[in-house]
Amino acid sequence: MNMLEFNGQRYLDGRASDPRELAWMRGAPPPADKRITFDSDCFRTFPQIRWSLSHMRELTATVNVWRGLGAPSHFERHDRTSEIDALAFTDAHGRPRRFEEALFDTYADGMVVLHRGRIVYERYFGALEPHLPHACFSVSKSYAGTLTAAFVHEGVLDDSKTIPHYLPELRGTAWQDATLRQAMDMQTGLAYTEDYDDERSSVWQYVRACGRRPKPAGYAGPTTMSDFLRTVRKQGAHGETFDYKSVNTDVMAWVMARATGRSLAQLLHERLWTPLGCEEDGYIEIDPVGMPAAGGGLSVSLRDLARFGELMRCEGVWKGKQLVPASVVHDVQKGDHPAKLSDGSYRSQWWVTHNELGAVEARGIHGQRLYIAPDAEMVVARFASHPLASAEAGDIITMPQMLALGRMLRG
Repeated sequence: MNMLEFNGQRYLDGRASDPRELAWMRGAPPPADKRITFDSDCFRTFPQIRWSLSHMRELTATVNVWRGLGAPSHFERHDRTSEIDALAFTDAHGRPRRFEEALFDTYADGMVVLHRGRIVYERYFGALEPHLPHACFSVSKSYAGTLTAAFVHEGVLDDSKTIPHYLPELRGTAWQDATLRQAMDMQTGLAYTEDYDDERSSVWQYVRACGRRPKPAGYAGPTTMSDFLRTVRKQGAHGETFDYKSVNTDVMAWVMARATGRSLAQLLHERLWTPLGCEEDGYIEIDPVGMPAAGGGLSVSLRDLARFGELMRCEGVWKGKQLVPASVVHDVQKGDHPAKLSDGSYRSQWWVTHNELGAVEARGIHGQRLYIAPDAEMVVARFASHPLASAEAGDIITMPQMLALGRMLRG
């Protein structure tokens, strides 16, 4: 079998790990050695994860994001698949690559490319199909951040207020003197670690508390999201440095729900899914009392992710209607002070590249990406199931790949 090596470990490559070839979850019932279950925790391990990310609601508790009763919005097409597949580029290590092979080398599950609002490229691999929602992981943050920024623009929220102004439950925690804006821009000082390669990291304690991963025998820690958030303490000053922590997103979304009286799923349905004419319902992973994992629990179909990207590329306008205030989009594109990040900046839960394409990104572990390049009139929606959670291995290839594609489409 063909193998790839990352951090000294060898893994089946993108073709050999195809979940259709490995026959995960086939049969009635599936054979014991082909079962993927929540309780066994194998659903988050490779190569099983290549099936799991397109089937999360079969594994964990979720709440639906309804698309509504209207007809789906239509994408025009101008197929350039052969041309794009053959596109040559050089990765960050100077190695020559070809676009199609780079997708397999980064364990892509699917990609849609829009140019000037038309689908020019659409491919699916592995377990993903056009109608199936796929786990977004931290791409979820950009959905929640956009809604929060819109409510700030509308005066429903004040991003200069401290978190306990909206959530008295978080008095005495790390967010006691943190503003909503500092949470939105990941500029809080928290005694909390987020290293997906370290089982002792705080993020795994948090995921278990939220019920998104099995609890070990004898577990006696928090059992809901809000219980865990109340345990987080301050470390360092707020507002001085960028420090990426998913708990900030969940606090931000909690503030939004408290201020609006609407759940995140309801807000996504009302403000995005229905007016965008999404094709499929989405869903969000929830904790045992129904709190949504806003920082990483959304699943959405690939074309519906592309719709969100096109909305942001077009300054919040979709089919002639202003769904997101243009000032919110402009504020994201402007970014924050670049000195707070070594490469680009971060604003309202979006990554801002400041590159030649003016690109902003929503990004998630294991290779999820929504890449919006206004100067190339391009949107790329991409799902993947890379063996490593960290973006580093995939970014070596994917970042130059996106830049090369944008240059080609820009002409």
